[in-house]
Amino acid sequence: MGIVTDAWGWLTTGAHWTGEEGIGRRLAEHVYVSGAALLIAAALALPLGLWLGHLGRGGALAVNVSNVGRAIPVFAVLGLFMVSPLRNAGYVPTVVALVLFAIPPLLTNAYVGVREVDRAAVRAARGMGMTGGQVFLRVELPLARPVVMTGIRSAAVQVVATATVAAMVGQGGLGRIITAGFATYDTAQVVAGAMLVALLALLVEGVLVAADRLFDRHRRLVEH
Repeated sequence: MGIVTDAWGWLTTGAHWTGEEGIGRRLAEHVYVSGAALLIAAALALPLGLWLGHLGRGGALAVNVSNVGRAIPVFAVLGLFMVSPLRNAGYVPTVVALVLFAIPPLLTNAYVGVREVDRAAVRAARGMGMTGGQVFLRVELPLARPVVMTGIRSAAVQVVATATVAAMVGQGGLGRIITAGFATYDTAQVVAGAMLVALLALLVEGVLVAADRLFDRHRRLVEH
């Protein structure tokens, strides 16, 4: 417990929260990089996964692409970018590497979520004269939402946790606190940095769960 106590002491020291190397700045950088990567990945993967699920085609391709994406180490991708012309493009290499890392769970869950919708409900909707777009928006998407949201939460937590690799190539984020602790043999700072990353990941998941519940409650009120 001594290390945890020392880490807590480090976190509660006011001087560690301010300045260019302070927790406040590093936290803002981490949120920026993680948020940008997640939004871009969602914009690319969700429409494709939902569309393929609606069509009922391309499932093998979606799953295989996701599996390949999971097998590629983020740090390896980031390392390749750092020996390319993008090495001087600020956070672009880090964001791109994280986007590639976030796409698999988003794509897979979007596809699986739509494909697992009860086919009887889909046939009934078509029998009522609904168009393909109406079936998707009114039947498939609402029923697939829990699985899709699980993919979003999974991707968000993974991105927040993995964004620490940015520090390995000289970029910002909470990873800089950890690497600075290693450089100065300050175990308390290393543990404090890891605690911050873990807490941020838990906070992000909690916010997404709360937002999903609020959306579901609002949808039910509108329907009634």
